[in-house]
Amino acid sequence: MNGSNGSLPPAFRDWSANVLEPARRRLPERRAAFVTASGLPVPVLSVPESLEPSYQERLGFPGEFPFTRGIRPTMYRSRLWTMRQYSGFATAAESNRRYRALLASGQDGLSVAFDLPTQLGLDSDHPLSRGEVGKVGVAIDSLADMELLFQDIPLDRVSTSMTINAPAAVLLAMYAVVGEQQGVGFRQLKGTVQNDILKEYTARGTYIFPPRPSLALAGELIAWCAAEMPGFNPISISGYHIREAGATAAQEVAFTFANAIAYVETALQRGLAIDAFAPRLSFFFNAASDFFEEIAKFRAARRIWARLVREKFRATKLESAMLRFHVQTAGHTLTAQQVDNNLGRVTLQAMAAILGGAQSLHVNAKDEALSLPTDASAETALRIQQILAFETGIADSVDPLGGSYHVEMLTDTLERAILDCMAEVERAGGALAATESGFIQRQIEESAYRQQRAIDHGERIIVGVNRFRTEVPETAPPATDPSDGRLGVDAQLERLADVRARRDSAVVGTVLGQLEGAARAGKPVMPEIVSAVRAYATVGEICAVLRSVWGEHRP
Repeated sequence: MNGSNGSLPPAFRDWSANVLEPARRRLPERRAAFVTASGLPVPVLSVPESLEPSYQERLGFPGEFPFTRGIRPTMYRSRLWTMRQYSGFATAAESNRRYRALLASGQDGLSVAFDLPTQLGLDSDHPLSRGEVGKVGVAIDSLADMELLFQDIPLDRVSTSMTINAPAAVLLAMYAVVGEQQGVGFRQLKGTVQNDILKEYTARGTYIFPPRPSLALAGELIAWCAAEMPGFNPISISGYHIREAGATAAQEVAFTFANAIAYVETALQRGLAIDAFAPRLSFFFNAASDFFEEIAKFRAARRIWARLVREKFRATKLESAMLRFHVQTAGHTLTAQQVDNNLGRVTLQAMAAILGGAQSLHVNAKDEALSLPTDASAETALRIQQILAFETGIADSVDPLGGSYHVEMLTDTLERAILDCMAEVERAGGALAATESGFIQRQIEESAYRQQRAIDHGERIIVGVNRFRTEVPETAPPATDPSDGRLGVDAQLERLADVRARRDSAVVGTVLGQLEGAARAGKPVMPEIVSAVRAYATVGEICAVLRSVWGEHRP
């Protein structure tokens, strides 16, 4: 039944009057009427003509607990997902040019990639940075780089996501100060900082400090944002990299939620009330190629998180139980062979994210298995999102696959698998202990081995790789950025040297000393980090102080 004619169930009528219509008044729908290409009406929500008693418990209605069918009553009918393409390379100036081009092409949110030295808290002139400056993201050494990165980009109107973890506190402080320089107060800034350090030890590897002080710093950043930057998401708890490392769909969600429990418990130990920060927790998931499994995964994840926050942590706000998540299409499915095939892969993966109810989305460019995306391939990836949003109709109805026998079966099956996996982590002592013991790492490695073995034996077909191959060699597209030569590196090193020459070294020494004192005393370090950033202390200098107190993680 389509929910707009026929015999309406009483529960549907109640939801329409008390939830849907108030939501429409607060945020009107994008069009006065939604119709198919043939002119047939598209209802906001489809429901069966009679609702079984289990319907409300398992599915419910959009915008209502347990949010299986979506966290907003109208979902994309009122506001499309944020089209947030992940980008960053070479110098801040080069990345700024790419950001402004993407915004001019219709992108409505930025997602910043940082280079490996920045992710590891090293300056560009550190010996270990050689060969990596500006290669997998933008090089940021000091506030001067961050100023250039966001030059002529209005931070009061643009939402920014930053994929940074071990030094997340430093980079967020830089972003906040740049906003302040633009006349945008800390409380006006909107965006997300990843700040998910636990998955670095299990899946990604860009950690600095040992797990326990790292977890404490992540918790402090959650508390600091709640007080100083309430419009900013202080953490993006990430299953994406867990999946990229080889986890299954169920493991991706289970290990992510196990980490989330650790972050929530850390914040609660700092004296925060669950409803003071839970509405600002965000998540980051992977959209792989098993179309229906991915859709079901997102639906099951919403239901599990809603019950977890309400039952385990006793949250009372409806917003606290809403699972808000960003999705990126699966990098591990991109092939260097027959690169144009990747366009089909990422399009279907993006569709799964949309049909699964994502709040924001990044679509990988087709050539990322060969090189950094060219301007043209990055724009094409954005156009895929726009085609899906405006040409296909998949954004015109809330949870259009809800009620499908197949999708609901997969949703229930994945829910059980996720809960079983979470129980295993709990038996291993929780996320922190399971990380320190290597339990989670072993689970991911075993899953990755099984998947690769299936590909190697031809049991799992990858078009162009182990089936339907051609003999035409693939070549990388022409380089379009200076990170492939010395030009970008030289510019970055010169800028860093200039910052060190022009800043007040005495002030830098003082603020870094204050940071060390706070860290040794077990006091909050964010105020000192902000002061150090304002004095143009570098990422490497700030992290070196914390290294001297907390040590480094050696797996």
